[in-house]
Amino acid sequence: MRAQALANHLAENPVDKEYEPLRTYFPNEEVMHIDKVEQDEKLGWKLFFDGAANIKGVGIGVVLIFETGHHYPVAAQLHFYCTNNMAEYEACILGLRLAIDMGVQGVLVLGDSDLLVHQIQGEWDTRDLKLIPYRQCLHDLCQRFRSVEFRQIPRIHNEVTDALATLASMLHHPDKAYVDPLHIQVRDQHAYCNVVEEELDG
Repeated sequence: MRAQALANHLAENPVDKEYEPLRTYFPNEEVMHIDKVEQDEKLGWKLFFDGAANIKGVGIGVVLIFETGHHYPVAAQLHFYCTNNMAEYEACILGLRLAIDMGVQGVLVLGDSDLLVHQIQGEWDTRDLKLIPYRQCLHDLCQRFRSVEFRQIPRIHNEVTDALATLASMLHHPDKAYVDPLHIQVRDQHAYCNVVEEELDG
């Protein structure tokens, strides 16, 4: 598609005796759009998931978000052979098990894995033998919810879980070691403004 667009662009702007510098304008409304995830009143919980397999390891990340905005992030490092698609399934299963443990009845599951979403919705066949047991496990977990819906979202809207999965894949720590949760502070002043000597005044 990109090659055809380039060919069309060059065909419309030939180099000849009357050549002038290009003043081509590509209107943003034709090449950009925003996908908004609508809040479904029946599905107060949202589950974002992602997997990351790279040269340093395999990690999965999940963020469970309640409608009040409370976030429950979880990340795990996988110590077994795992493809990218397997990592996506592992992340989704981890997130659904977390939701079950928290007593969630309805959840909107959001991920950037086009394959997983279409397979679990029955739109695509699961032909890879490595993924068949994952799909069955995911299907069984879905039966434990009153309502569950899967949606595929662009990767740019899944940045938090992508960061968690990447972090988990790169952290090297001993087996069964616990890494304290990340605490994200909000600072509205420069660091040097926070250095104030305390004086006791009774």
